[in-house]
Amino acid sequence: MSKKKTKAFDAVKMMRDAREKISAETQGMTLEQLKLYIAKGIRNKDQVIPVKK
Repeated sequence: MSKKKTKAFDAVKMMRDAREKISAETQGMTLEQLKLYIAKGIRNKDQVIPVKK
């Protein structure tokens, strides 16, 4: 018998949420728009992304 532990932080869920957010934000973008989106993200890489609970 094993008891399932409750995680304080779920990395898989965080990555899935981030991927879903990025997909929604970039849907329908042209290549040039996507390049600008990525460049903006790189410039803001030090920004902390809030985690949903």
